[in-house]
Amino acid sequence: MKSASDSATIQKRYDRIAPYFEGLEAVMEGLFFKSWRKKLWAKVDGHHILEVGVGTGKNFDYYPKDARITAIDFSKAMLKQAANKRDRKNIAVDLDQMDIQSLYYADNSFDTVIASFVFCSVPLPLKGLKELYRVCKPGGQVLLLEHVVSSRPVMARLMNLLNPVVVALVGANINRNTVKNVKACAFSSVRVDESSSDIIKLIEARK
Repeated sequence: MKSASDSATIQKRYDRIAPYFEGLEAVMEGLFFKSWRKKLWAKVDGHHILEVGVGTGKNFDYYPKDARITAIDFSKAMLKQAANKRDRKNIAVDLDQMDIQSLYYADNSFDTVIASFVFCSVPLPLKGLKELYRVCKPGGQVLLLEHVVSSRPVMARLMNLLNPVVVALVGANINRNTVKNVKACAFSSVRVDESSSDIIKLIEARK
C-alpha cells in the first residue's frame, strides 16, 4: 500500500516543476487539453463547486461566472502560481492547500466536484475518489477529465513500460484505470462521455 510519504514525494516533484509547468505542457494544452477542459466545465451545474488539483489555474478561464468556487492543490508552489494568475485575471476563487485523499470539508458540501488530469498523481486513487464522493451533495456530480491506460494491448504495454520513467520525472502515472476505479465507488451512475478517446476520458458520476 502507498503511504503518506508517496504523497510527499509527488508533492515535492510538483513543487519543483511548478514555475515551468505551463511551459512544459503548452503544446499539448493548445492541441488537445484546452478543448477538453471547455467541454468538461460546460457540464458543471449547481452553485457551490470544488475543483481538486487546481495546479497553476489552467481551468480559470472556464469557471462559471455565477458560482461559488473553491479550488485546492497539495502543492504549495503550484498554488502560488494559481494565486498569481487569479489576481492577474481577477478570478473569484478560494484557494487552499489540501490533499485529495484527506479533504477537510464536511460530508455533502458541494453541488459539483471537478478535476482534470489529477488522478494520475494520486497515490491512493480509490481513497481520493471516495473523498470526492463524500463531499459531494446527494444528487450532485463528480466530473473527471483523465488520461488512462489504453484499451489497445500494444499501446497498454508501452504505457506500462514507460510509466516508471514518467512517475520518476513528474509523479504522474500514465497507466491508471480511472473509469474502473470510479465504478468501484458508490455512485448511483457513472457515464463516460461518448466523445472520449482511447486514453482521454471525460467521466460523469452522479451521487
